[in-house]
Amino acid sequence: MDAQQLQEQLFGFLKANPTQTFSAQALTDGLRLNDAQGFTKVVQALAALERAKKVKVSDSGDFQYDDGSQGIIGVFRSNEKGFGFVKYDEKEDDIFVNPDNTMLALNLDEVRVKILTRGDAANGKGPEGKVEEIIKRHIESVVGEFKLGSDYVGYIGTIKLTDKKLATYEFLVKEGGLHPTDGEVVVASIDTYPTVTMPKHFTGVVTETIGYKDEPGVDILQIIYQHEVPHIFPEAVIEQANQIPDTVQPEEWAGREDITDQPLVTIDSIESKDLDDAVVVWRLENGNFHLGVHIADVSHYAVEGTPLDEEAYNRGTSVYLTDRVVPMLPRNISNGIASLNPGVDRLAMSAEMEFTPAGDLVKHRLHTSVMRSHARMTYKAVNAILAGDDDTRSEYQELVPMFEDMAKLHEALSNKRTARGAIEFDAPEAKIVVDEQGHPTDIELRERGLSERMIESFMLAANETVAMHFDQLNVPFLYRVHETPDLERVVKFFEFVKALGAPVQADPNKVKPEDFQKIHSWFVGKPEEQMVSTMMLRTMKQAKYSEEPIGHFGIGAEYYTHFTSPIRRYPDLTVHRLIKHYAAQGLGEEAQAKYRAKLPQIATDTSTRERRAVDTERDTDAMKKAEFMEDKVGQEFDAVVNGVLKFGMFVSLANTVEGLIHTSNLTDDYYVYDEAHLALIGRRFHHIYQIGQAVKVKLIRVDKEQSALDFVLVDPDDAPITDIKVADDHRGSFGGRARGDKNHHTNKGGKPFGAKSDRRKPVGAAKHTGANRKDRH
Repeated sequence: MDAQQLQEQLFGFLKANPTQTFSAQALTDGLRLNDAQGFTKVVQALAALERAKKVKVSDSGDFQYDDGSQGIIGVFRSNEKGFGFVKYDEKEDDIFVNPDNTMLALNLDEVRVKILTRGDAANGKGPEGKVEEIIKRHIESVVGEFKLGSDYVGYIGTIKLTDKKLATYEFLVKEGGLHPTDGEVVVASIDTYPTVTMPKHFTGVVTETIGYKDEPGVDILQIIYQHEVPHIFPEAVIEQANQIPDTVQPEEWAGREDITDQPLVTIDSIESKDLDDAVVVWRLENGNFHLGVHIADVSHYAVEGTPLDEEAYNRGTSVYLTDRVVPMLPRNISNGIASLNPGVDRLAMSAEMEFTPAGDLVKHRLHTSVMRSHARMTYKAVNAILAGDDDTRSEYQELVPMFEDMAKLHEALSNKRTARGAIEFDAPEAKIVVDEQGHPTDIELRERGLSERMIESFMLAANETVAMHFDQLNVPFLYRVHETPDLERVVKFFEFVKALGAPVQADPNKVKPEDFQKIHSWFVGKPEEQMVSTMMLRTMKQAKYSEEPIGHFGIGAEYYTHFTSPIRRYPDLTVHRLIKHYAAQGLGEEAQAKYRAKLPQIATDTSTRERRAVDTERDTDAMKKAEFMEDKVGQEFDAVVNGVLKFGMFVSLANTVEGLIHTSNLTDDYYVYDEAHLALIGRRFHHIYQIGQAVKVKLIRVDKEQSALDFVLVDPDDAPITDIKVADDHRGSFGGRARGDKNHHTNKGGKPFGAKSDRRKPVGAAKHTGANRKDRH
């Protein structure tokens, strides 16, 4: 049985015997897990249940059902209006905490909460609780612009906080730290948190100055500091990196296959400098395809336990921020000795695979090697070759036949994925172009041509092959997983698409990737396509790393890991390390024991750091897009609704810029939020706005600091009319009042009063980190 099933069995047994305690060995014996790994698996499952506060440990080390009487420990997620939710278990409803019961907890604080009322599933009501203890504060420092002087005696100034969750708080700067000048962006440590007497104040001292607000690059640095992204390498790391030769040494060839004569190429974007994957394809005598995916052997340089490895673990991933990269590894490694630059020898981890013309894997082999890239190709050039451009084909004439074979293999692999139910989202991605001062001058949509899809296919194939190899060996390993969506969300999604006319035959209790794929395919080309894609993403869970091989729902893969990008992702580096470890030490219990206990923590930490990177990248993109739009206030744009909530709707322009139309700016009617249809509906004239709907908008306000844009509708009368009935009472709904209503107010800039506290991105409207393209490389 897998880890989840084991946890469920153990929890069910302990819950059925709540007054008794049991040792781990007794539970192992009771489950009849007599193999060498049985006891270890039970201990790991019990530890996971303890972390989730489902079981507790007695003084003697035995385990017992935890009835929650001592409180539930979880993470508090705040809302700008004062209330919040405590998340403690992915399979349980979040606990609602009203403003009077938060104990002034802040966003992402670890808290102990007492249940006040249990949830009522029949009425759709979740549990409510009260925070009784703040166990650990999430934030220990803040970032913002220093303002000299304060209305409070004994403070040298204040800091205007940049974190949206802290926008309503004031930070008072005490003596004892640095004395910045007015207008400098600073980092400050927190000495005191909000209290009952000062519920909206922090105090602390300035510990670091970043630069002045309008200096080039300071805006991005501010976001880096806000998300606490490590971006300065410690001296010991730089020293270790500088000792690494910039060429492959003769002694490093030992035990490696020489594949320097194979016509390997790298295919990346023009701006890429860290080239960590090379590919080669040729036809075999039996008509099958040979696919070689050769990846930079970063683990050879980032040796486990060294400063270089520890810092890579601390960073978790490289972070890509408009005009710069915060790399996981120092640049002399990521852009130098570990980058598969053309014409030079490089150490590699190789996955060699044989596929039939139908895309079936029939043979594979994993090994270390020394390789040499024969060409540094770009997506643009390969796309031109495959499109028949004579000049480009002439320039790379020796490689053209291989690229044509690659296209054929990609088609076979792609068809194979489609047949098993892989879901292919093709949302536009944008590249923000900036000048030398870091000011955005353009937003370009990235084209995803045949070569991009081809490389995705090859990286997917390698990742799946490596995962399959070690899952079938039944040894501890690190996987990339994407769990099956929760039943409740699936039911709601199926009801939603059925209402739009989709013929859904799937069983929500046994949902499969192909069920979602069929729904997606049915809407392709229809007006509702974008709306359904967004709702599908909301229904799915977030991809993560795990020691358990539970597969990848979005890709429709039974086996999946991340093997292909060790320069920029620590999980890939770990996978390389595991491959080498088992090759050298064998598959016995001693070899398996070395990493078994470490992998769950590696999975948790790397998943957390991936989310940190995604949030940092997203916030930077949003800020730069807002800056790009600053001189376009008053202009009109075509847009699409990409999120609808009680307080308004989010719209997306063709260049992927997003903004809000607040209900107070919908002045042609009183609009009511219809949750069942995820729509805003006018009470008098019955105009309706839903996700995926095209609208014409005018930009009325830009706030770069909050990455916020406000729009109004240009032609509200053009909106479609619906026969959906809306409730007559006003309770629980928010809407703009009809023209002439004396209670309707906006400020001079068009921004609705109170809109700041309502600006919340709908779940799934931003880039999703589950089944998206990040899992295809």
